Amino acid sequence: MTVVEAFDDIADLLARMDPAKIMELRPSKPMADRVEELVYKKKDGELTPEESVELERYLALDLLINLAQARARRLLAA
Repeated sequence: MTVVEAFDDIADLLARMDPAKIMELRPSKPMADRVEELVYKKKDGELTPEESVELERYLALDLLINLAQARARRLLAA
């Protein structure tokens, strides 16, 4: 199994649990602020290796949530 397939499987599982609640998922203000800070630091070439890993994890979480929301959208439309 690839990482992409794993993300797809988890996104499907989450979407089926409660599609309406999945559609409501949003990052908290502190999380959104931290991601924005990390993105700006990356653009400025000031991101430390630890911050780079942190940003990758936030982006992976964002991808998973977006995949789950896409699947939830399809379930709600059916």
